[in-house]
Amino acid sequence: MPAITPSRIAPELKQIVAEASRALAYLDAERLEELAGCCQALNRNLPPRGELARQALDARAEMTIFAHVLEATRANLKVMRRLRELRQGLAEYGGSNGISGWKGDADGDH
Repeated sequence: MPAITPSRIAPELKQIVAEASRALAYLDAERLEELAGCCQALNRNLPPRGELARQALDARAEMTIFAHVLEATRANLKVMRRLRELRQGLAEYGGSNGISGWKGDADGDH
């Protein structure tokens, strides 16, 4: 676990979003919890309005990447849930190959 430094206590929004993307990509739950705490602290101790606007502009690219990582994670979670359902169905119904008929979600997400 990385050492806590002043920049890790009150990181800028750009850094929080970039680290959240990495932590989510690696499913680093402990770091995600730390970053959630940073966000809560950031909300409690909001910087001056101009500083927050600057941070938001600086974090724009990282926030876009984070949105893509969240969407990919959401899609992967759907697939994992569907596979779990299929496995449970196979166990319950004696091992028939129910996978071949699966077409994915009706909304087109796979």
